[in-house]
Amino acid sequence: MVEILDVMDKALNGIPMSENDYQLRRFSSKVQEKVKEYGIKCDPENPVPSDDSMADDVFAAGFDVMAEVGAYCMTTGRVISFTDSEIRHALREAPSEMYFGEGRDRKRFVARKIGDRTPPWCLLGAGGGAVSGEPVFLKLMEGYAEIPEANAITTPALTRVGGMRIRPGSPLEVLAAMRNAVLGREACNRAGRQGMPFMNSLATAECDVSFAAALHPRFGMRPSDGYMIASMDPMKIDFQRLNKSVVVHSMGGAVGCDFSPLMGGYSGGPEGTAVCTVATHMMAVLTLGASYLIPFPLHLRHVSNSSREMLWIISTMAQAISRNTHLLSLSLNYTAAGPCTEMCLQESSASAIAAVSSGLSIESGGYATNKYEDRETPVEPRLTAEVAHSATGMKREEANEICQGLLKRYEHRLRDPPLGKTVHECWDADARRPTKEYLKVIMGFKKTMRHLGMELKEGPESK
Repeated sequence: MVEILDVMDKALNGIPMSENDYQLRRFSSKVQEKVKEYGIKCDPENPVPSDDSMADDVFAAGFDVMAEVGAYCMTTGRVISFTDSEIRHALREAPSEMYFGEGRDRKRFVARKIGDRTPPWCLLGAGGGAVSGEPVFLKLMEGYAEIPEANAITTPALTRVGGMRIRPGSPLEVLAAMRNAVLGREACNRAGRQGMPFMNSLATAECDVSFAAALHPRFGMRPSDGYMIASMDPMKIDFQRLNKSVVVHSMGGAVGCDFSPLMGGYSGGPEGTAVCTVATHMMAVLTLGASYLIPFPLHLRHVSNSSREMLWIISTMAQAISRNTHLLSLSLNYTAAGPCTEMCLQESSASAIAAVSSGLSIESGGYATNKYEDRETPVEPRLTAEVAHSATGMKREEANEICQGLLKRYEHRLRDPPLGKTVHECWDADARRPTKEYLKVIMGFKKTMRHLGMELKEGPESK
């Protein structure tokens, strides 16, 4: 535990500072300084840029922010600082490949480069989205497990246990986290994918106690799963998150970290948000010992990442990471529109194309801004994964053209997106397939993609 002891020493003895001073005077001002110093400029007309020099500048700016700003520990009110050499050492030592899963579902997750012909790792599911009860949880998880492109699953978050709405930090959350683990494994067993790994395995477990309780072997979690810990914007952690990291490392599991810098927040505009996203990759490796990273920068107003500025952020930070590191990074899509709408599928596709062509893998799971119960089905991650595989080896220029074509079809609706339908309304749980209404939407979406030059495989709508 040498690393956590070092982090704790820094968290206990670092520079004392108020959270507000860290966010505004230390972090925000430094990000803007670096954007100006490196001359970083967003070109929204080209959501997938092909400028290697700019990608390297974004990485250098992110490195400087990590070295000069550090992370912030909210529990102690101190800055956790790292030297240049410590950051470089952590990036060198971070894994470039990992294995997840058991038996025939055990797969190798590798770092990718720009235009890489290696298929992206596809972490599919609800992205931590909320579901109203155990029956919905099971049906969704079964559907996710049946997706051929799924390398791993991200579970939904239960909002009720025993008919009672969960209160954070209470015994209800502890019980729900345990049920999260048990039900997830049961669903994969039903689908015949007993070895399928979870990589956002305990979405219900917000506090460290419920997280640790659900890791008991009797509930089905394994060292070959991945364990997601969320950091807070901008570059903040606390003892609860560090506690989770210690528990996972002690059992031989892999820590993942997801983070969502807000465009329009402390990072400023798209340029600063791209720089912050790169810096937070480093922060997660240094403080939590994260082996894989899941960035999902969000638009402060839309709470999604499908606008042209957000696609530019995704693509630029992806190129910065893939050109300058071997980190295992997956871009998570957040859509403004909900299921059973073509806009939702277009948004998640644009995000996946921008990320995959720029050198990252994907997580697909944030739909209708991920803030409504039961607003996800297995259709959205399945089609997004198909698009991601189709984008394998794609040149950035082609990806840019396709993303521009998709943006023309949905960006005017981002301020007032269609909420779509719930899983109960557009997914046949018994047949485990979309309803006839949703099949028509899928057919229209695939026709759009063919028109843009991307052929997707035939699905149930063609049978």
